[in-house]
Amino acid sequence: MSAWIETADRVFTRRFQPVNVTVTAVLGGDGVLVADTRCSVQEGHELREELAKLTPLPVRWVVNTHTHFDHMWGNAAFDVPHQVPPADFWGQENMPDFDRADPEFATFSEYLLREGGPEWQAKLDELVVRKPDRLVAAEHALDLGGRIAELRHIGRGHTDNDLVVWLPDAAVAISGDLIEQSGPVAYGSDSFPLDWPATLAALDGLTGQAATYIPGHGDPSDHGFLQGQREFVTVVAEQIRALHADGVPVERAEQAGGWPIEDAAHFAQAVRRGYAQLTGELP
Repeated sequence: MSAWIETADRVFTRRFQPVNVTVTAVLGGDGVLVADTRCSVQEGHELREELAKLTPLPVRWVVNTHTHFDHMWGNAAFDVPHQVPPADFWGQENMPDFDRADPEFATFSEYLLREGGPEWQAKLDELVVRKPDRLVAAEHALDLGGRIAELRHIGRGHTDNDLVVWLPDAAVAISGDLIEQSGPVAYGSDSFPLDWPATLAALDGLTGQAATYIPGHGDPSDHGFLQGQREFVTVVAEQIRALHADGVPVERAEQAGGWPIEDAAHFAQAVRRGYAQLTGELP
């Protein structure tokens, strides 16, 4: 567990294990906005304790940059009965509902237990997924007391519910997994690889060259890093389009592509999702 770093005026970031997730605390005059809450209710409690050491201000707003477990499963620690009064929970309106009875949850639970170890059983047993109920379609401005946090859905990329927190007074963009610094951007089973370049172009247009970008995983980075991320996702999108246009079957495209890193397996889901978009299976 790292220490809080003041990335900009009253904007603090900290990297947490497991999965090296980056949490951001934005201090306003009326309270704290927390962007992402880690992987479990237990980890959410740990986060609350660390925030209390950082500032006496109450956590009034929780913003989830997207729906994945490592960014929102700690939400319940900021809700009743653990926190009174509770925080307001914000997310993008495309965030899916959570259902323990869904077979996909059972499959994902098995994955967490296999990859994360037996301590995950206790985390899953106590799991309460507190989905945001204050939902943003395109944009919304939150007044934190003397500073504004703009919640922006600028396009699809890592998911269809990516939400950026733009702090114009500090020129900081809390970008979630639209960008990643500790490893290459992740293409999951709910990603939109063909949309991603335009979304990062929109992020660039919103923020400008003097901005700082806080990734979902890793350390805050500058405009040059964003440009590198744009180039990465653009190469991937162009490769998928070229492979499809050349008639390469989806099952062969992963190994046939010229990818920006050597690990072709990293792009398996990107290929499947990109082909599904090109065939119309995905809208």
